[in-house]
Amino acid sequence: MAIEFSNRGWQVAGGARNTSALEKLKPELITDHFLHPFDITQPEEVDKFANLTKDRLGIPDLLVNNAGLINKNAPLTQVQPDEFASVLAVNLGGIHNMIRSFVPMMQKAGRGIIANFSSYWGQSTAPEVGPYCATKWGVEGLTRSLAQELPSGLGAVAFNPGVINTDMLRSTFGNEAEEYENPNEWAVHAVSRLEALSPSDSGNTVIG
Repeated sequence: MAIEFSNRGWQVAGGARNTSALEKLKPELITDHFLHPFDITQPEEVDKFANLTKDRLGIPDLLVNNAGLINKNAPLTQVQPDEFASVLAVNLGGIHNMIRSFVPMMQKAGRGIIANFSSYWGQSTAPEVGPYCATKWGVEGLTRSLAQELPSGLGAVAFNPGVINTDMLRSTFGNEAEEYENPNEWAVHAVSRLEALSPSDSGNTVIG
């Protein structure tokens, strides 16, 4: 997505815990950009990233909350509490941290779209991925609540990216993941969908 947005002329800010992945991405971006390592589960690190982004590139027009973690396939009775807590901390707590840090500045600017990544499992379920399903159902509810709180000019959507051949999918689907789009192919239509969002979409679930 970062590469596709940059190719279309967007300034891009982003972060991850994997510093080497960020360094590898930098040469691929052809527009002004700011990539910074941080942990989305740590509020103070998210605050720092938000302030640095504002200083370097300005207030975002589009906030994409796509950080995600899935549990290892297992029945709920066998999922350890620390793993369950980690999935919650990234998939829901991380979005909350980003909202706290970025939305107030977007409100002051009077514009902006927040796209919180959901999933088909945000409105359905599957065995052995209960913690992940629970968080994605949570994303749907959190997004609808946020949409009701936003002033005119802003909007929040739950963004269902579809099924993509990523490391996360391979951890669950195994070799079957190869049957689905790779991220570069997916990004073309996903970015088009994100670019087309407006405040009139607020409160909806949008499929990428």
